[in-house]
Amino acid sequence: MSNPLTALNNVRAVLRARWSFRRAQLGPRVRCFGKPVLHLHGELILHDRVRIISDLATTELGVGDDGRLEIGAQTFVNYGSSIAAQESITIGANCLIGTHVLIADNDFHRLEPDRRNETPDASPVVLADNVWIGQRSMVLKGVTIGENSVVAAGSVVTKDVAANTIVGGVPARFLRDL
Repeated sequence: MSNPLTALNNVRAVLRARWSFRRAQLGPRVRCFGKPVLHLHGELILHDRVRIISDLATTELGVGDDGRLEIGAQTFVNYGSSIAAQESITIGANCLIGTHVLIADNDFHRLEPDRRNETPDASPVVLADNVWIGQRSMVLKGVTIGENSVVAAGSVVTKDVAANTIVGGVPARFLRDL
């Protein structure tokens, strides 16, 4: 027998998702707890049973004019996370995104002092199925993380991560196979 309060909270979360993500493509049973900040100029796709938490700290989802952000079925995005897709970010099914994680497919500003108002080119980010990104980690542009991999808390991922591995550190490096 399920708890009536839990059932009510889940119904509320589904309704919140329908309202918050009304300009997105939503699968059934997408849930949103709290109020995320959205900057949707491109395409946002949330598959079945995606859960987004934005209660203790605000979660941000941003999609640029020609961008695409796709989050796979049963993926969990925890509070305080920020995902910014200028071009393309694809997050697979059954992924876990920890608290205060940053995922971005671009650097937002050029490095040269006289060109800092220009936006550099973006490079797609791909998280395969069943990836776990630990709290306060960053996944930078052009990175692909293989399925079943784990990124340790506080890591900065600047290069591709092989499937079935654990990486950690700044910059993230191979720690061991799973």
